[in-house]
Amino acid sequence: MISLRKAVENYLTMRRSLGFKLRDMGYNLWHFVSFMEQQRASIITAELALRWAQQPQNVLPAQWAARLSFVRSFARYWSATDPRTEIPPMGLLPYRTKRATPYIYSNDEIQKLLEAARNLPPSTGLRPWTYYSLFGLMAVTGMRISEVIRLDRSDLDLKQKILTVRLTKFSKSRLIPLHTSTVKKLKRYLHRRDQLYPWPPTTRLFLSNQGTPLTDCMARWTFVKLSRLIGLRKIGSSFGPRLHDLRHRFAVNTLVHWYQTGVDVEQRLPVLSTYLGHAHVTDTYWYLSAIPELLALTKDLLEKRWEALS
Repeated sequence: MISLRKAVENYLTMRRSLGFKLRDMGYNLWHFVSFMEQQRASIITAELALRWAQQPQNVLPAQWAARLSFVRSFARYWSATDPRTEIPPMGLLPYRTKRATPYIYSNDEIQKLLEAARNLPPSTGLRPWTYYSLFGLMAVTGMRISEVIRLDRSDLDLKQKILTVRLTKFSKSRLIPLHTSTVKKLKRYLHRRDQLYPWPPTTRLFLSNQGTPLTDCMARWTFVKLSRLIGLRKIGSSFGPRLHDLRHRFAVNTLVHWYQTGVDVEQRLPVLSTYLGHAHVTDTYWYLSAIPELLALTKDLLEKRWEALS
């Protein structure tokens, strides 16, 4: 029989060939294999899996639960080869991470954020143009920050008014149509970008003030700084509205508009799911229960349908 280490390698290779990235799972399963080797154990038991999952002691219970879930998934796979394998029961470490309550920005708050970005120093550099365009694009398309910063110049087709998002989360690509006003803003950004960096050392669309690719950390740090400046976050606070909430705002506003205009939301929801790049339409359904206004609109719609059937 092959070793546990080889079995993990085969398992990860098989699942990655199906499109799963498994960064966290891969890292943790190799750590689990090392633990098993230190214990001189070749058979997975629920006791050993639980003991490993609860390391280290100074982390949140959600991390323990995640670690155990990685072993549980592998154990299911490995049990077909080695029937001695114990699959950790679902009741062990049942803690699940709670999804953060989204903050829905008002139009006025979006305008203040973009205005603050446009006034970033240096006024003669690319930085204010970059962040004004980047945050604005996120607000009107609902794109993830990881998707925006990885865009290449060639991904933007100004003539067709289409943006191509390539192999991002869940290894999916998609096309995003752009409004004429968005295209106009991006043209202005590109004009300034080409003036300052006619031959940039990168193919990325959004550049830093030095002409290098923008990073996730740079974008998030700038967002937090601007949020404190315009009052969205308290000075020195590590909590408050997030950059990712621009995506929530886009999704929720789209759903609210559909409900208010009488669109069949259930029929159109897969369209929004594809537009946002969700792996499953159930991920998009979460927005229906996340915002009180949406719940109220859903309730009103159900009541009208019930009255029609009465």
